[in-house]
Amino acid sequence: MKRYTTVLFVAMLTLLLATACHQKSFTISGTITGGEGKSLYLEELTPNGPLFIDSIALDGRGHYKYTYRMPYRSLYNLHTTADNYAVILPDYGEKIVLDANYANLSMTYDVSGSPESILLWQLQDYTNDGSRLIIELVDTTQHYSQLLAGGLITAAEQKAKKAETDSIYRLAFEAQQQYICRFIEENSGSLATLIALYKPFNNRSLITPENGFDYYELVLEGLQEQCPENPHTIHFKNTVERLRFQLAQQQAQ
Repeated sequence: MKRYTTVLFVAMLTLLLATACHQKSFTISGTITGGEGKSLYLEELTPNGPLFIDSIALDGRGHYKYTYRMPYRSLYNLHTTADNYAVILPDYGEKIVLDANYANLSMTYDVSGSPESILLWQLQDYTNDGSRLIIELVDTTQHYSQLLAGGLITAAEQKAKKAETDSIYRLAFEAQQQYICRFIEENSGSLATLIALYKPFNNRSLITPENGFDYYELVLEGLQEQCPENPHTIHFKNTVERLRFQLAQQQAQ
C-alpha cells in the first residue's frame, strides 16, 4: 500500500509539473509559402535587446510547429533576416497560428490564436499601408525627375509635382501618428504599446519625447497597472525617468 501511495504521489507530481510547464508555454505553428525546407529564427525582444532562442525548421510543405516555455511574458520576433520578420506577443498556453510568405514576412503574415499578437498584426498592417505609399511617392518623384532630365516636362511642372507628393507625405505622416496615438490610448497596459511607441514612418520617429512625452507616460502608466513586475515595465520605467530628467534639464536652460 505504501509503495502504491508513493507511485501515485510521483505520478500526480509529474502531472502537476507537466501542467505548470504547459501553462507557461506557448506554441506557434503555421505554413510559410516559399520556405519549403528552409528555416525560421525565433528571438525574444528583451528589454536589453534581441536574444536568439532557436531555429525552426520548415518541412517540405513549409509547415512548422514550435513550443517555447516563457520565463515571463514578452515580445517575440519570428524572422528570416533582420529586415524580414513578424512580431508576436504570446500569452501562457496560447496556440498561435502564423502563416506568411517566406520572402516578405512583415507584409504578408497573418496570425490567429493570440489576441495581443493580433493587435500587433493590426499595427503592422496599418504600417504596411504607409510603407506602400512611401514606395509610390518615391517612384513618382523619380519618374518626374527622369521626365525633366529628358526634357519632357518643365522645371515648374516637376516642382509642382514635388509639392504635391510632399503634401501627400505630410498627411500620411500625420495619419500614421494619429493611429499610433489611438492605438496606445485604446490598448493601455499591453506590451504591444511599447512596439507602437517606437514605430517609425519612413525611418522617422512618429512619437518622440520632445513632441509626445505624454504618450511615454501613458504607456508606462498602463504597464505599471497591468504588469508592474514584468522586466519590460521595469526597464521602461527607468527609461521614462531618465527622459523626464533630461527634458526638465532642457526646459531649465
